[in-house]
Amino acid sequence: MKDQTVVDVLICGAGAAGLTLALELARRGISLRLIEKMAHPFPGSRGKGIQPRTQEIFENLGILDRIVAAGGTYPPERRYHEDGSHTDTEVVEHQAPTAAEPYQRPLMLPQFLTEGILRERLSEFGHTPEFACELIGVEQDQDGVTASLTGPAGAETVRARWLVGADGGRSFVRHALDIGFPGNTLGVRAVVADVMLTGLSRDAWHRFGDGDMARQLAICPLAGTDLFQIQGPIPATGDIDLSVAGLTAMVAARSGRDDIAIQAVTWASAYSMNARLADRYRVERVLLIGDAAHIHPPTGGQGLNTSVQDASNLGWKLAAVVHGAPAALLDSYEEERRPVAADMLGLATRLLDAQKCGEMRRGREVHQLDIGYPGSSLALEQPPRTGGVQAGERAPDAPLRGAGGQATRLFDLLRGPHWTLLGYQIERGSVVPRPGLRIHIIGPHGDMIDEHDDFRDAYAPAIGDWILVRPDGYIGAMVAADKVDALEHYLAHAGLPAVPQR
Repeated sequence: MKDQTVVDVLICGAGAAGLTLALELARRGISLRLIEKMAHPFPGSRGKGIQPRTQEIFENLGILDRIVAAGGTYPPERRYHEDGSHTDTEVVEHQAPTAAEPYQRPLMLPQFLTEGILRERLSEFGHTPEFACELIGVEQDQDGVTASLTGPAGAETVRARWLVGADGGRSFVRHALDIGFPGNTLGVRAVVADVMLTGLSRDAWHRFGDGDMARQLAICPLAGTDLFQIQGPIPATGDIDLSVAGLTAMVAARSGRDDIAIQAVTWASAYSMNARLADRYRVERVLLIGDAAHIHPPTGGQGLNTSVQDASNLGWKLAAVVHGAPAALLDSYEEERRPVAADMLGLATRLLDAQKCGEMRRGREVHQLDIGYPGSSLALEQPPRTGGVQAGERAPDAPLRGAGGQATRLFDLLRGPHWTLLGYQIERGSVVPRPGLRIHIIGPHGDMIDEHDDFRDAYAPAIGDWILVRPDGYIGAMVAADKVDALEHYLAHAGLPAVPQR
């Protein structure tokens, strides 16, 4: 057995959730190991939609441009009718970007490409996933977790201050903690496959047999690749032939066409749809994120996005606790994210019911821009607000101009692992600077100018207000000029105490 290694955080599972969490920790200087029991990266396209809120997170992580360059937008839906005609409609409602919401359209990128970009970015911080490395035992005490692993080099133990299970719907970590995973089997079994084929154009999402659960079939060109993704319901029992010949026969039977020829299958899966939510997200020094905490039907493109946002929420909190913030800060992770997952399961199930009837159109409800935590213990308002955005809600973007004359955006000021404090037409010196906090004053005598009142319109601040934005892009606190003491207390609780002056 190898000598025991010691890290701050051990992450079990190197999918989108685990990779995002590793990135959030790595850019904050947290020691970590990221293990994955699969021998190779996930090869499929299962999660292919990148929603607008996740695009904002990826911008903050420094990878949005890579995501956009690698993928594309959703094509129109082409529904084929019994008489051989077809109708084209937009699957995604089109809304123009606004100053507050610069990203309005979901992007399409197969999951294997998204995870590849996340791995590339993680490598820039000096970390890579350890494949074929499996967690086989967990013990914890008041100071940390002892994890038993097996991998290419044999058995070893790892001592970690914290363990995070990002290991999917069949999570070993969740089972080891005996956390319940109640929910429903939704009575739908489906096939999803990535294939090379001829006979269909790449300018549309081709759909056959709408409203007929025995004949429905969707064939979507996968942006950034030469592949198509095949999706369709299948019988609840029995073996399914996922070979070239088997999928070719399925396509021919459901489309009524013999000119669609599959040349190769690069990945395929038959699965039953479930909606389940873990009873708890944390047991002492072990936490769950992503599919380990919630599973759902794929309708609406919510899964990967919810998992990434779990990691974004947990990452800064876990890093803060490692750096000395009160461990109670981690209680807010389940408090904030579990209700979001519960709502997402309901939405995905409703969209599945609509899809059974042939309804595919998606609007703002899937964009995740309206997700927030206004009731969170981390949401402070003094005095309570009656208009504009609230503490706990997503921080809107706004075009600004620096005092030096350069154009910038509020999101540019927020980008990075730090907290951001925005003072509106107030003196800078009324809040004590501290490590991990960037302070900007917006106003005629500040370092940022709200030239076209976009910031004022989005935040509705009063003169003298302070607006504190968390590292994950949500508003932590909104306080008036005479409530600075409450803001100082909040910052100390969040792991940002003032440094004593010498």
